[in-house]
Amino acid sequence: MAKVCQVSGKRGNKAKHIRHRHSGQWKFRAPKKNRTQEANLQTVTIKTPNGKVRLTVATSVMKSQEFAKVLCGLKPIPKAWLKKPSY
Repeated sequence: MAKVCQVSGKRGNKAKHIRHRHSGQWKFRAPKKNRTQEANLQTVTIKTPNGKVRLTVATSVMKSQEFAKVLCGLKPIPKAWLKKPSY
């Protein structure tokens, strides 16, 4: 499973992991390792007239008003969400 939100397109962010050793000498400096900050993705099932659709959605998107309106049925589901992701 790709770690990308199907609604907003959020994906991982490259970052550094820094562990501080709190020492002053150059040879004991803090190591900086590469890592990724992944989006908090959850699987959501949405009922549509054609059946159920499972989406992988970031939690920040799930909290948004626009996504809530689509879940309640106040807005139609965008066709881009119904397509299978091709990552």
